[in-house]
Amino acid sequence: MSQESEAEPVGEAVLPGTLPESLRAELVAFRRDLHMHPELGNQEFRTTAAIKARLEKAGLHPRVLPVGTGLICDIGEWDGGKPMLALRADIDALPIPDTKSECAYRSTVPDRAHACGHDVHTTVVLGAGLVLADLHRQGRLPRPVRLLFQPAEEVLPGGAADAIECGVLDGVGKIIAVHCDPRVDAGRIGLRTGPITSACDRLEVSLDGPGGHTARPHLTTDLVTAAARVVVDVPAVVARRVDSRSGLAMTWGRIESGHAPNVIPQHAELSGTVRCLDLDAWRQAPDIVVAAIDEIANLHRAKSEINYVRGVPPVVNDPDVTELLRDAMTARRGAQSVEGTEQSLGGEDFSWYLEHVPGAMARLGVRTPGERTVRDLHQGDFDADESAITVGVEMFTAAALLDAVS
Repeated sequence: MSQESEAEPVGEAVLPGTLPESLRAELVAFRRDLHMHPELGNQEFRTTAAIKARLEKAGLHPRVLPVGTGLICDIGEWDGGKPMLALRADIDALPIPDTKSECAYRSTVPDRAHACGHDVHTTVVLGAGLVLADLHRQGRLPRPVRLLFQPAEEVLPGGAADAIECGVLDGVGKIIAVHCDPRVDAGRIGLRTGPITSACDRLEVSLDGPGGHTARPHLTTDLVTAAARVVVDVPAVVARRVDSRSGLAMTWGRIESGHAPNVIPQHAELSGTVRCLDLDAWRQAPDIVVAAIDEIANLHRAKSEINYVRGVPPVVNDPDVTELLRDAMTARRGAQSVEGTEQSLGGEDFSWYLEHVPGAMARLGVRTPGERTVRDLHQGDFDADESAITVGVEMFTAAALLDAVS
């Protein structure tokens, strides 16, 4: 691979850091290797080793996180002056099967798939690191940059919290990230100032009571009916106890009870998620939700046990860092390559970093232009247009260079 990073004109200036063709092909191969070998949160040992080996080959000094997976790597040496910009990627996969039938790089691991694009995120940050390292060797990187490869994004409350405890933000003043968006064409990004994702918590409920024969429900606690009323009534009650503008949504994903048609069971289980657009409402949600479940369960004489698992707050994009991403993308691809995007009800633990430093996340377009089928996230047939890797790499390198001179 050529050690000279290409440069492109921006107005009358020249912004280095575009992607050489040889590295472009290598990154596609690297992404496909990750896609074939997905690993779940806190189990990303092969993934971590692959990233580490490639960074060391480039003469860098990555440090594996104390938790055993994930790593950080600084391009240049921070002297304690102006804080660094961090580029963050998440490296874990999902516990679902890869259902792509005709794909040479489909997952080789049963019931495991990179169905959220974390393999793309990882490759983008790796590629940006290799290009920035090349610029640093040439004396063309004005300020150090940190690469952060974070484990366990899909594991509530998110591996970001553990990474922060490991000191990954020491010396960092800003942080940026991308997330694949199959609704946006490759070659474009979606940006939004303020909240771009939502809070997401997990809810697990157990209901208990004396069962009996279905011929005599009046002598029992009818747990099937109690569970059904919790499923239907609790979201309605909660909706009347929070500001309707908060976008709080309760959705049940699992309900289990009973084994025979003529036996009223003694135990029922429910689980689901609580999502919220508004930070203040999210902070109130546990008390409101737990109280509503208890009320409905008591009404049906069921004993409730509730495990409310705190997840992640919304990702709230900082205005200045959002503009940095906009400027970087405009420098590479023109103003038409940036589009507005809506706040989603999806959760992302990138939000934990933004509790400490300003940052922003961009939605990276991965849909092949002209393609009518949208391969949604968290679906077994998800795939990405690999030209998005180049787009992400060049946007991140431009952001690092523009931030260094700001």
